[in-house]
Amino acid sequence: MIVNEKKLEQFFKKLPIHSVYYFYSTELYLVNKAAKMLLTALSEEDSEPPTVLAGPAPSVEEIVLAAGTISFFGNKRIVEMPLVQPSAFSEKDFKEFCQVLESTENAIFVLTSTFEDTKAMGTKRAKALIQAIEKIGIAMEIAPLGSSELVQFVMDTAKELDTSIDKNVAQTLLDRCGTDLFLLKEEIQKLAAASGYTTITGQLVSDMAVRNIEADVFEMVRMVQSGKQLQAFERLQQLLFQQNDPIAIAGALSSSYIDMYRVKCGQKVGRNYTQVHKDFAYKGSDWRLKKASQTASTLKIEQLEEILQILLELDTNLKRSPIEESILLETALTQIIQAERKY
Repeated sequence: MIVNEKKLEQFFKKLPIHSVYYFYSTELYLVNKAAKMLLTALSEEDSEPPTVLAGPAPSVEEIVLAAGTISFFGNKRIVEMPLVQPSAFSEKDFKEFCQVLESTENAIFVLTSTFEDTKAMGTKRAKALIQAIEKIGIAMEIAPLGSSELVQFVMDTAKELDTSIDKNVAQTLLDRCGTDLFLLKEEIQKLAAASGYTTITGQLVSDMAVRNIEADVFEMVRMVQSGKQLQAFERLQQLLFQQNDPIAIAGALSSSYIDMYRVKCGQKVGRNYTQVHKDFAYKGSDWRLKKASQTASTLKIEQLEEILQILLELDTNLKRSPIEESILLETALTQIIQAERKY
């Protein structure tokens, strides 16, 4: 069962009681939030704190002991198993683990897992755990937040702090910081405090919000696209002055153009950026592919193929060439600009 945050909130309003609940996703923040909400809903005034068996693979003995121990208050014991990784169990222990979940009478299990991508989520062992839990309880895949949901997340998080932020400023914050929900929440808390818990403005975001290297590099790419070549070189120099690893800069540059190439190929066969996000098993939100789609709108596939070849040579030269790394990056950026002007 795949759910978004809205459906998850509806689920908790009419919580069905089961012996096992399992939340899994590519987003750690989302499964942590779901588990916390469930534990709050399950807790009673006279209940004991949950028994926590930390992942990735607690021993079968620990699981059996937790499942069989009767609560001092006569309630079912709540057993929390955060960040379980099905692949971390041996074949024998995995089977016994599933048997314990199926036969438990004195406990309610709350399990969470995060996966690198949808491909990891679809492995044989991961599917086996999901299917085993679906027979006896609830297994929910929490979908990553989409572009509009990310904006709403920023606005809702600010609202929880009695602070306002409009959609355009929320989008600016996403462009600047990326889509890591933990980082976003920390930034919103910082900006809300700086505003005196009034309004987070665009100027405040510009002055105080952190920038990740991907956001800086992507902005450099957009400068190239809009004909602001001088500003693009200035941004590259700024990244180097801040002592960012040249290989990391090249990697972020490659990721930006790979995203654009994939989206462009998807468009050629009638698939939008959301479908491309699923086809290539991207982790997290489709936000970066939405941006890539917009940025690639004026480029041809042939241009992107040439640029990717330039970036491949850059990667090789950064690792092997004796030439100064800054010169290699500036040369590659010049070649990219020339490739975009050819057509």
